[in-house]
Amino acid sequence: MITLIATFQIKEGKIDEAIALLKEIVPEVKKSESGCVAYIPHTVKGTKNKNTIVFYEKYKDQAALSTHSANLPKYFKNIFPLIEGTMDLKTCTEII
Repeated sequence: MITLIATFQIKEGKIDEAIALLKEIVPEVKKSESGCVAYIPHTVKGTKNKNTIVFYEKYKDQAALSTHSANLPKYFKNIFPLIEGTMDLKTCTEII
């Protein structure tokens, strides 16, 4: 299994739009990518982090992650313009 933690900032005043888009995208990803075990976006509490989105993602294997990576531009075409700066992506290894 491959786990990713992706964090990005949404431009000021655009968080509600981003959340609405994610509510459409996430079910589509889960439905169309059988190798995607978990794909869960989160907001972060606190005024300092009010425009932060954190994704917890889990894939069966590298092939499943590659499929998702290839599909990402299609899924995120309307979200990319709302992102401020770059995405912080961490690839994680399970301990147990």
